[in-house]
Amino acid sequence: MTTNTVSQGQSKSQSKKNTFVPLIMDVAVPVWSYYLFKDAFGMSTFAALAWSSVVPAARTVVGVVRERKVNALAALILFVNVVSLLLSFVAGDPRLMLAKDSGVSSAIGIGILVSVAIGKPMMTAGMKPWLVKGDTGRERAWVRLQSGSPAFRRAERAFSVVWGVVLLAECVIRIVGAYTLPVDTMVWLGSVITIVAMALGLVLSGAVAAGPMAQMLLAEVKTESDASPTLAVATAR
Repeated sequence: MTTNTVSQGQSKSQSKKNTFVPLIMDVAVPVWSYYLFKDAFGMSTFAALAWSSVVPAARTVVGVVRERKVNALAALILFVNVVSLLLSFVAGDPRLMLAKDSGVSSAIGIGILVSVAIGKPMMTAGMKPWLVKGDTGRERAWVRLQSGSPAFRRAERAFSVVWGVVLLAECVIRIVGAYTLPVDTMVWLGSVITIVAMALGLVLSGAVAAGPMAQMLLAEVKTESDASPTLAVATAR
């Protein structure tokens, strides 16, 4: 009993590590390092973006060389940083400066939608840890559903589509606002638009995708649990 408990605990810990480490390395580290370089070390926006691109660039290269595949999250963050570096050269017109802030949202939105089109929804990496919760039973259920349930796969794609569309819509709204509203208004309204977009993305993606996927996962876990005693009895006979 004790051995099984320890083994389950280790498997759960390993599962959490496998799901959260890529998110930390590919998303959290680049974003955190950008603000660290810019705000704490006083670097320019250009320098902060350049240095914060080191980790995603390295992970993208390692993925291509070692695993013969592109690390999607790392490549997307690298792409966004490159776009931001190019946009950092834009100066002069205050409205153009406001509009260029939407470039990051559009780059991420397009990247997400492209990932859906090629059959590898990018937002899955961010959603899976919250649904699986490091539980080995849910991890097994996820693998079975992902490989054998069309409804589960549709919901998985829908999750990424929602976020891609929301981010592109945010981009369009910010550009329209930059050229139609007073500059002083858009300075603070831009942040409000971003917050509303994130909230809308969470609500919509939860309703059309994450919620149904969670229910399918729980049902699959229950099915496996109910089948285990029957299998054990049949084996014993």
